[in-house]
Amino acid sequence: MEFIRLIGIGMILGVANVIPGVSGGTMAVVFNIYDRLIGVITLNVKKIVSEWKFILPLVAGMGLGILLFSKAITFLFQNYPVQTNWFFIGIILGSIPMILKRMLVASRNGTSTGKGGLPLSVVVCGLVALGVMAVMTYLEVSDAGAPIQTELTPLLAAKLVVGLACGTIAMIIPGISGSFLMLVVGIYSTVIAAISDFNIPLLIPAAIGGVLGLLGGAKLVRFLMARVPAQTYGAIMGLVLGSILVIFPGFGGGVTVLATSLGCAVFGFVVSFFAGREKIEEA
Repeated sequence: MEFIRLIGIGMILGVANVIPGVSGGTMAVVFNIYDRLIGVITLNVKKIVSEWKFILPLVAGMGLGILLFSKAITFLFQNYPVQTNWFFIGIILGSIPMILKRMLVASRNGTSTGKGGLPLSVVVCGLVALGVMAVMTYLEVSDAGAPIQTELTPLLAAKLVVGLACGTIAMIIPGISGSFLMLVVGIYSTVIAAISDFNIPLLIPAAIGGVLGLLGGAKLVRFLMARVPAQTYGAIMGLVLGSILVIFPGFGGGVTVLATSLGCAVFGFVVSFFAGREKIEEA
């Protein structure tokens, strides 16, 4: 059953990574595999091999999710955007009890008495992260005016390495969309075109940047989890809550749309809440 569960979670992560504004890192937090996932993104081959029962179904599920459901998700967003976004909002809200539990446990373990509420630093980290997401929500960033480049130059190679590294780090961090940062750097359209045309000279520096970002981002998160776990969970809470601002579709569309949207939100909440319930009780 655990193998099947991980395939299902992997499919959701795969789908999340092809949806603008939805963070794969957020979905990993929602389904309570974030810490374990960060732990296996490493150059330590023994560590990777020892976790093959976790990695294999998760990666297989991600591939299946992208192949099987990317068109379905595109259809849903084109035809039922409000209901689809409310489903993801429900999923995000259902993860809040699990994140809060981890944050409280980390805060208690970090005090001499093992008692008390949240330290001020945890609250500040959460508010700062929420503020970052709020700013990103209202920034209209587009590289529509940037020309699609097909010839590799030293400057473009540097932009691809830096841009993909930043984008991949963003994919690891809950709440932040990697595509957003690639839009900021101005390489989003170029990268998409390079993938579509299989432009090897451009894909090589892009792949280098992706690997550097993946390893560097995971190492940074592991460092923060080890040194300041409560503050890190506080920031994650702010980023996850802030991601609701990014995908919030409003309440328009009439009574039918409102009713179906609320139903989708409730369904999403139930799915993510019960997916993380067992781990909440173990924490």
